[in-house]
Amino acid sequence: MQIAIIGLGRMGMNMARRLLRGGHEVAVWNRSPAKTQVMEAEGAAGFTSLQALAASLAPPRTLWFMLPAGEATQQRMDEVLPFLQPGDVVVDGANAYWKDDRPRADRLAAHGIRYVDAGVSGGIWGLENGYCTMLGGEAADIRHLAPVLDTLAPPQGWMHCGPAGAGHFVKMVHNGIEYAMMESYGEGFDLLRNGPFSGLDLQGIAALWNRGSVVRSWLLELLDAALKKDPGLASLKGYVDDSGEGRWTVTDAVDHAVPVPVLAQALFRRFESRQDDLFSNKVLAALRNEFGGHAVKNTDEGDAS
Repeated sequence: MQIAIIGLGRMGMNMARRLLRGGHEVAVWNRSPAKTQVMEAEGAAGFTSLQALAASLAPPRTLWFMLPAGEATQQRMDEVLPFLQPGDVVVDGANAYWKDDRPRADRLAAHGIRYVDAGVSGGIWGLENGYCTMLGGEAADIRHLAPVLDTLAPPQGWMHCGPAGAGHFVKMVHNGIEYAMMESYGEGFDLLRNGPFSGLDLQGIAALWNRGSVVRSWLLELLDAALKKDPGLASLKGYVDDSGEGRWTVTDAVDHAVPVPVLAQALFRRFESRQDDLFSNKVLAALRNEFGGHAVKNTDEGDAS
């Protein structure tokens, strides 16, 4: 199948590679030409303008956007829209907010352009293992994409989740759960490291738990690999960013009165990781000192007083 990948970041470039390996005809565009040139050397047709890219495709065209969610994606869609025609299919594979999908689908539909939202999971390992893909849109448009999806995903690794927005919604909840799973592993291994038994083999435990235990997972395999490279994780700082999907998950849960305390706490722990000295902890210290005379540490001395 002929397809264009727009955006050659960590995910987009490897998706293009996987499609090439699967025998598809792949055209690519990237804001910086260096990555386009890399993919040209690997067999893709590279373009420096979206107009030229669109002109190279036979109708009905399929354009899969792998750009940062929000303005970056919308800007490039607006740029290429004049060069598309009714029946073409536009796919947004970014970690976009599902509430943006319905207006975008309606806007493109006014031009006869079909729209599919794709939540894509697999990270840098997707090239070899495949990309789990969650899709929203019309059933006929998903069927049109089936040859591409069968190549990108592992066996039974893609699903039509519902109408426009459903794919990104399912991916959003997926990422919220991912936050909570990562937090639980972090807390558990913190206790293993700092609990009553010193010198436990953390990497060995991670490897052990992946052999038949109920907490085995790919995330635990990744922790095993990280601990092999750096047993104490001494080279890392405990600063954890968030992509926005965890925030959207909690916001939607509030909007629909769905209790997600573990997912919310995992998100808040990421916020906490970015502050060296939380003001809330200073308030706690001040209150304990005021009501009970408990010792506190002063910033200028660093000693208990």
